[in-house]
Amino acid sequence: MTDTEIALLDGLISDVGNRRCRPGTLAFYLTKLARSGGYLARAADPPPGNVVIWRGLSRLTDIELGAEIGAAGNVGN
Repeated sequence: MTDTEIALLDGLISDVGNRRCRPGTLAFYLTKLARSGGYLARAADPPPGNVVIWRGLSRLTDIELGAEIGAAGNVGN
């Protein structure tokens, strides 16, 4: 994961629900990515599957592109 993706996940997805993972690890950010794809991260839930990871990655890519366009100043009339 790039620094931009990590920063976006930290800003958008709260750390609540990542009780099993240490902050800053790949498993921690994989859970955050899955949560953006619809994974609920409840205590009794199994690990996230391919579908929710794919949805989260797709959503993160869209958010990252939007952030880059907004930072470039090419938005508006």
